[in-house]
Amino acid sequence: MGKKHKDAVFYTDGACSGNPGPGGWAYVEVINCDSGIKTNVVTGGKKATTNNEMELTAVYRALVKAYKDKAEQVTIFSDSAYVVNAINKAWLFSWIRNGWKTKEGNEIKNKHIWEKMYKLVYECGLFISLNKVKGHKGDPLNELADRSAVQAKQRYTEGGEV
Repeated sequence: MGKKHKDAVFYTDGACSGNPGPGGWAYVEVINCDSGIKTNVVTGGKKATTNNEMELTAVYRALVKAYKDKAEQVTIFSDSAYVVNAINKAWLFSWIRNGWKTKEGNEIKNKHIWEKMYKLVYECGLFISLNKVKGHKGDPLNELADRSAVQAKQRYTEGGEV
């Protein structure tokens, strides 16, 4: 009997009020089990952040979870063109090559997360499929990720800790 590889599937989202302002992120892990599909929602946030940082953090945290679980193939659905294009169009690889600068010579925003993302994407052996989905279009798992990110953001808006 051959070894079955482990797949990981996530829906991610980020939310922010003020941009910058309080923000939240969420990932929804999709778990296939004998009784059907189950989900595991994980959230977090910051008191002062941007929407792009929260979108990126959600994807990064999902990848960390997949890596810790020894997933061999990771599928992520995100409504963030910023994150999806950075991986799928190899912007991240170009930023590294250009000393963490855009082709226009500007510093990369969220470098502290992109540096860690680079290690997971290019050095740790994860096979990643990053898929752009349209936000707020009725996909139940994307909507769950969105609601969860907004709830996480709200906890920071109200001054609480996540």
